[in-house]
Amino acid sequence: MNKLIEKIKKIPKWGYAVGLLYFGLQYGMYRLGEWLSGIIGTKRNAFEWKIQFIDDRIPLIPAFVVIYIFSYVFWICGPIAVSLTSKKNFKKYIIGLTLAYIIGFLFFVFMPTYMDRVKEGLMEQAAKPGVFNKLLATVYGADGSEMAYNLVPSYHCLISTYCYLGVRKQPEISKGFRVYSLIMAILISISTVCTKQHYIIDVVTGVGISIGCYLLMNKVYSDRD
Repeated sequence: MNKLIEKIKKIPKWGYAVGLLYFGLQYGMYRLGEWLSGIIGTKRNAFEWKIQFIDDRIPLIPAFVVIYIFSYVFWICGPIAVSLTSKKNFKKYIIGLTLAYIIGFLFFVFMPTYMDRVKEGLMEQAAKPGVFNKLLATVYGADGSEMAYNLVPSYHCLISTYCYLGVRKQPEISKGFRVYSLIMAILISISTVCTKQHYIIDVVTGVGISIGCYLLMNKVYSDRD
């Protein structure tokens, strides 16, 4: 406990500021992407990127909505944790994460995707009694209600993956926290499909964009060494 307290005391104030800033940034880009797609007309041509023989076999598990919602806390903590690492790693993290945000944003604007929650039977499930179903109804209601947009890539998967990559192999971060970050990134990715907020392709693209940006940053900064 004492070690944890000492570690928290070492977190710079700007680490907290960046954590909150990037949390707000992802939300703003998510909403702006949908708005712009409506303005320029691409939203009218939004398509459903569903792999039926996979997605229809993934069960809806309402309890996973807790993990889905907790991801917002995890995202704020991501930059805060990385602020304890070297300046070079933090710089790579911020540039790579920003690039991943932008790539996702461009998908939202120019290649919008959708999910018809009525057709999927999700609104009926969310209307059933139970704490988890009520939480599902709240999540659905805050994200388009009957029609969801901005599925590809999943920002939940994209950001959560990058939160882990930012602390991966960093000596300043305890092994326990690194393992925790990996487990959370995996659970959050699972939660996106088990709450039926996303299709499997959304998970693949979100994780893929994060890994691609991470490898690119490592290459760029490695060449500068």
